[in-house]
Amino acid sequence: MQKVLTAAEMREVDRLTTEKYGIPSILLMENAAHAVARVITEKLGGSVDGKSILVLCGPGNNGGDGAALARVLCSQGFLVEVYFFTKIDSYKFDARINVDVLTKTNTVRYWEEVPIVAAWPQTPGLDIGSYDAIVDALFGTGISRPLNDEFRNVFDAIKQSMVFTVAVDIPSGLSEELNVTENIHAGADVTVSFTSPKPANVLPALAGFNGDLIIANIGSPQILIDEQASQFYLAAKDDAVKWLGSTSFSCDSYKNKRGHTLLVAGSESYSGAAVLAADAAMRSGVGLVTVVTPRSSKESIASRALPEVMVKGVAETESGAVAEEAFDELTELLGKANAVAVGSGLSQSESTHRFVQKLVEKRTQPMVLDADALNLLSPFDVHVDTSGTLALQSPLILTPHEGEFMRLLGTEDKDALKDRVAVVREFSQKHGVILVLKGERVLIGEPGGKVVVNPTGNSGLGKAGNGDTLTGILAGFVTQAAAMKIDIFETVVAAVYVAGMAGDVAEKKYGQRVMTASDVRECLVEVFTSLSEKQK
Repeated sequence: MQKVLTAAEMREVDRLTTEKYGIPSILLMENAAHAVARVITEKLGGSVDGKSILVLCGPGNNGGDGAALARVLCSQGFLVEVYFFTKIDSYKFDARINVDVLTKTNTVRYWEEVPIVAAWPQTPGLDIGSYDAIVDALFGTGISRPLNDEFRNVFDAIKQSMVFTVAVDIPSGLSEELNVTENIHAGADVTVSFTSPKPANVLPALAGFNGDLIIANIGSPQILIDEQASQFYLAAKDDAVKWLGSTSFSCDSYKNKRGHTLLVAGSESYSGAAVLAADAAMRSGVGLVTVVTPRSSKESIASRALPEVMVKGVAETESGAVAEEAFDELTELLGKANAVAVGSGLSQSESTHRFVQKLVEKRTQPMVLDADALNLLSPFDVHVDTSGTLALQSPLILTPHEGEFMRLLGTEDKDALKDRVAVVREFSQKHGVILVLKGERVLIGEPGGKVVVNPTGNSGLGKAGNGDTLTGILAGFVTQAAAMKIDIFETVVAAVYVAGMAGDVAEKKYGQRVMTASDVRECLVEVFTSLSEKQK
């Protein structure tokens, strides 16, 4: 996981890098320029021959980064042109040094203080579409107010040109302080951010404008990042790679060592949800999977689930949902299970409500609550004492989408989710649970206050059945973690990352319109293969 730093925290890291470790700030700017240059070279196929770059520099350090980058690109053989959207005399400190060096070498064509920003795209002789890449170094993390309307034509012209666009640190106009997507802003095909990701790089609703996000280490010691107060993190591929390595198969692996997942799922009208969850759990690498379902649904689920999945029918209500009496039938199974998942296709009744309450209150292992289990417990008033071993060894893991989360909160006011990071943190801390809030970017909170944003996944996952598939993957991962004494929160982060990655593979193979939850499950094969190769 990478710590996400605000603009203020990043400025503190930069300051301490120079004051405490003696690394000059201008060297950090130079390293940043070389990092972006490497990305541009790679994205343009590795060859600079005949390639032309347009660099747009705004005021402040972001413009200074752009000037340093223009010089570096020129020295590497690119044809570079620069537009300064401010007076050169207005630059200060390191930015001024880099601008002066660039403008005095006479190796790069540049234009100072574009007079009318709104008319810039119509500048005589300017053909934006003729460049191989455009660099957005206009406004970085320091922006504190919405951009003026005059920049709308600039950004629109860049978008319409379809030229490959690289943003320096964050696309201009985005800001975690403003946290608005309706503001005038530039988008990018790739964003190179320095030292740590910024909230505007990863927050839901903002992250999509960054394109591919690359975090470049430009020389600040890691200890300075670790010491920042931020409890907001970005999940990384290494988290999944590390988890798979810790749960890898060995010569003495067998089904009980890999754990037993118990899924309480399905009902007369929703047996497919149980099948999807069970099959996904089975594909996760767990040793055993048992589905507990109403007796009338047993045959339907058993006939469609993978043959390795065991199915047990239990007492049901008149409407075909699991009944309260079923709890007494599960004593033996609960004793054998390493983790339990409840809710996929469960349906709702008062008897089912009491059944779920008993499971939660009397659990002795980690438990994943999804779908109807969440609705039955809404508004949520369960609290886990995080000082005890129950919270550590048997945490509750809630996986709501936004509608279910609002019901858990007991509100219909959508503004309650305006600051998703804050509300996830508050809910996790208040109730002592691990919260997985599904949506454009999945957020994962834990009782200690840490919130992790997951970068994988796409809108094709917003179809029926994908929530059940995620529940199955989560349950399977948590089962293995419980059996092998691995941290549960880190396991949840890895599971969500892998599930989203499987969705991304499915998108490439089938497209968002066609891909299904079953496709996502089957794409786990390619995901595990890819991540396992990273371990070598």
